Amino acid sequence: MSDLDIRIDDCELYFCPIETRVPLKFGPETTTHVIEARTAIHVRSKGGAEAVGRGETPLSVAWVWPSSLAYSYRQSRLQDFCRVLCELWRTNADSGHAMEIGHRFIEGPLKDVWNKENARCNKDEKMPWLAALVCNSLFDLALHDAYGNVHKTNTWKTFTKDYMNHDLSRYFGEEHGKPFVGKYPADFFAEGADAATSLVAWHLVGAKDILEPEGYDGPVVEDGYPFFLTDWIARDGLTCLKVKLTGNDRDWDYTRLIDVGRIANESGVLWLTADFNCTVEDPAYVCDILDQLLLEQPEIYAKLLYVEQPFPYDIIAHPIDVRAVSARKPLFMDESAHDWHHVVLGRELGWSGVALKTCKTLSGALLSLCWAKVHGMTLMVQDLTNPMLAMIPHVSLAAHAGTIMGVEANAMQFYPMASIHEERIHPGLYVRREGKVDFSTLGRHGFGYRYDEIEDARIRAKGEDPWVKA
Repeated sequence: MSDLDIRIDDCELYFCPIETRVPLKFGPETTTHVIEARTAIHVRSKGGAEAVGRGETPLSVAWVWPSSLAYSYRQSRLQDFCRVLCELWRTNADSGHAMEIGHRFIEGPLKDVWNKENARCNKDEKMPWLAALVCNSLFDLALHDAYGNVHKTNTWKTFTKDYMNHDLSRYFGEEHGKPFVGKYPADFFAEGADAATSLVAWHLVGAKDILEPEGYDGPVVEDGYPFFLTDWIARDGLTCLKVKLTGNDRDWDYTRLIDVGRIANESGVLWLTADFNCTVEDPAYVCDILDQLLLEQPEIYAKLLYVEQPFPYDIIAHPIDVRAVSARKPLFMDESAHDWHHVVLGRELGWSGVALKTCKTLSGALLSLCWAKVHGMTLMVQDLTNPMLAMIPHVSLAAHAGTIMGVEANAMQFYPMASIHEERIHPGLYVRREGKVDFSTLGRHGFGYRYDEIEDARIRAKGEDPWVKA
C-alpha cells in the first residue's frame, strides 16, 4: 500500500434548516423547506499528517424518496440514517485512497446498514437506495476533500496513478474492466479542466414558476431577487433553461414548452431541456409531445438540447425500452442512474446520456463518468439545488466531466440567502453573470472551499451559525 494512504480519526455531523423563497415542485410534490446536512471528517496520512475534509448535501426528500408517506416522516428517517452513517464513518478502520475507501464503504457497510434499516420497517416504508446514497454522499465528499487537504493538493489531481493504489479495472471487475486496465479517473477528465474558471449555467423553470408579469395578477415575492422568469433571464444573462414538466398532463406539458420556448426565442436563450421527473410510463407520451413540437414549433424543437429522465426511478423494476425517445432527442438518465451498473442497463435500453450528481457520492459519479465515456454516452451534471459548500464540488465535477453544456445551478433561485457567507468569498459561484457561474476563486487544496475564510466572513458580518450538531 502507498505512503499516501489515509485513515479516519473522527467524523462530525451537522444539520441546517433552509426555507425556500418560492415553492419548488418535484414530480407530484412541492418543496418549501429542506434540511442541509454537512460533515467534517478528520483524517491522518501514513506519514502522520492530519487534515479535515468537509462535505455537504441537501436532503431533498421529494427527490430521493417519492412517496405518499408524510414529508416530515421521510425527512426524519433521512436525518436518522445520516446519524447512523456518521457513527459508521467515525469507527471506519479502512485505509487507502479516498476513492478506494469510499467505494468499499458503498459496497459494504452502506448496503448492510441500508438493508438493516429497511428490514425493521414495514414494506411500504422502505427507504430507496437513492436515499441511502444521498445520505452517504456528504461523507464521501468530505473524504475526498480531506485527502486533497492532507496532501496539500487539489482533490481533482489525486485521481491518478501517482496517488491511487489500483487502476479502474479493479472497480469494474472482470466482465467490464478490460477497457480500464492501466486507466485512472483523471484519464477521462475533460481536456483543460484544471484551467477552467467558468461554466454556462442552466436555470430551472419550476412547474410553479411564473413566467412573465403579463396576465399575472397573483402575489409577487418582493425580496430583492427576480420573481418572473423574464426578470431572471434579463438579470443573469441566461442562455439555458431547464423546463420542469408533469409527465402526466400532456396538454399542460406541451403548452408549458411552448410558453417557455416563446420567451426563449424573444430573449435570446439558446438552449432548452425538458425534465419529466420520472412520472412517464409510456415512451409514446414523450414522443407525441416531441413530434407535435417539431411539426408546429420547429424553432423551439431545435432549441431542445436533450430530454431528462421521463421514466420511473427504478430502472430494474421498470426496464422500459426508450429507443423511440432517444431517436428523437438525446435522452439522459438522472434518478435511475444510481451507479455505473444502472448505467450499463440504461445503455442497453436505449438511453444516450447520463446526468451525474455529487449527491449520489463522488466515488460513484466518477465510475459512472468513466464507464459512460468509454461506451460513447454523453454527460451532464445536474443540480440538487445545492447551496453553500455543496455548490463547489458540484460545479467542479461538471468542469472535469466535460458535459454536453455547462452545469445546472439553481440554488440561487430558491434559497439565495442560505449561501450569503460563501458568496462573500466566491461571488461568481452564487450569482450567475452573463449566463455563467465563475469558480476562479476556489482555493488550491481539497475542493478549494476556503472554509476558514467563509467562517471569518460570517463572524465579521455578525451572522448566526445556522448549523446544529447532530
